[in-house]
Amino acid sequence: MKQFRLNRLFNAKSGRCFDVAVDHGFFNQPGFLQGIEDMRSVVSTLVDAGPDAIQLTVGQARHLQNIPGRQKPSLVLRTDVANVYGKELPSSAFSLMIEETMLQAVRYDAACVCVNLFQIPGAPEVHQQCIQNILKLKPLSDYYGMPMMIEPLVFQANEIAGGYMVDGDLTKILHLVRQAVELGADILKADPTDDVSIYHQVVKTAGDIPLLVRGGGRVSDREILERTQGLMQQGVAGIVYGRNVIQHPNPRGITQALMAMVHENASVETALSMI
Repeated sequence: MKQFRLNRLFNAKSGRCFDVAVDHGFFNQPGFLQGIEDMRSVVSTLVDAGPDAIQLTVGQARHLQNIPGRQKPSLVLRTDVANVYGKELPSSAFSLMIEETMLQAVRYDAACVCVNLFQIPGAPEVHQQCIQNILKLKPLSDYYGMPMMIEPLVFQANEIAGGYMVDGDLTKILHLVRQAVELGADILKADPTDDVSIYHQVVKTAGDIPLLVRGGGRVSDREILERTQGLMQQGVAGIVYGRNVIQHPNPRGITQALMAMVHENASVETALSMI
């Protein structure tokens, strides 16, 4: 039954997926609302641009699912909320999961759910909480036929760049991705490596589990497009970008450019011309 929902998530021709993450408001972090202050407008713009999926929370999923028609992007439902993204880790760091997770996902007609697997310097208890969340979700995911996307994230130390910044170390990423596979991921949303040319090693570690790569912090158009091209060449199954879309002055244009790269293997120059 999971395959039924995966069929809505991955493009039938390319077998790849471009998911736009717009769940940043869930985390109560200054700066995360830039570009997404008006969620109804943001979702409308993204739907018009036509990515394969949009990642939203339980409080914002209605803006996507209330839109009529069959061609709108699929819903990826964020299931957990954390307080680990600031310049300093709080004295009590957490990653908490929403209640009745899979029932809420079914009610919102999600194509899959997304759950974090954090590895944060100085916060091993949050890693433990993430594993506990995943262990609870796995049997429910199987029972309800709801694919589970695990997001293994290797943080830099918070004091260096704030949370949510990619570490980029191959060894750390490999080990955390492998743990996500061992925990039962149906899909992976993983960090990029600093050197994109070695990313095939991460794809190999994922095995037959589709691997999507997250975008991280906002960078120039050429940089994100060149990175995307490199990742596609390394065999990834798609991308999950947030700030590089929602904080872009032309969200529709960058979405269509990235869709052309993901599904049609468009060149960087062709994609740039679409923005």
